Amino acid sequence: MENRSIAVLKKLFDSGALHEDCITQLKTDDRKGVQQLIKTYEKKKRKEEIAEKKFMEMSIFEQRAYANGYEYIAGIDEAGRGPLAGPVVAAAVILPRDFKLLGLNDSKKLSEQTRNYFFHVIKEHAISYGVSVIDSKKIDEINIFEATKLAMHEAINQLNPKPNHILIDAVNLKGLPCTSEAITKGDGKSVSIAAASILAKVSRDRIMKKIHQEYPAYGFESNMGYGTKHHLDNLMTSGVTPYHRKSFSPVQHATYR
Repeated sequence: MENRSIAVLKKLFDSGALHEDCITQLKTDDRKGVQQLIKTYEKKKRKEEIAEKKFMEMSIFEQRAYANGYEYIAGIDEAGRGPLAGPVVAAAVILPRDFKLLGLNDSKKLSEQTRNYFFHVIKEHAISYGVSVIDSKKIDEINIFEATKLAMHEAINQLNPKPNHILIDAVNLKGLPCTSEAITKGDGKSVSIAAASILAKVSRDRIMKKIHQEYPAYGFESNMGYGTKHHLDNLMTSGVTPYHRKSFSPVQHATYR
């Protein structure tokens, strides 16, 4: 093992082809490059162990539901309750019992690149998922909280097979076809809700980027409709778009200025 070049050893480390006994042997190799490879490997291993532990902690609600005899457990979350423009989007997802995606977390805590990758993985492996979009006009008609609940119900109704149990991020939904739990900050406590949060946020972000092409002055591609200073300044100078929520206070002031 010690006779192998550092370039070869790096490929073996990267491919995961080295067993622990080989790594133990390499710790006696006095080449600085080898020792750096070992440090990098051990750092990566610690990071994976932390991610594994976090994933197990976030699977507690699902495992408890499985233990109670439920087969299809759905996670529900939304994106876009607070912005001044754009829709509110809800997603529902049923993951396989053996689903595993280390690093899965509240979508807001992930980079855009990671969210987009996880979005693809979740859609590819989910037993079923649904995404519902409620536009700003409907939000103004029934208020944002009712619009959020409507989006959640619509997302649930898209699921096939139907869920036996539903885990919801913070919202108590009535009229569900099965048992449910509302979990405060559930997108950081349940893998199913976290997965739903990613489906909802990525879906909404893509909508806002399309709206940005139509109305580039407001910076929707970066602020996603939230009331940043740039957005508010342009709201007052350029006026209200069809995508703004006219029932929200800052937009009301711009509408009737």
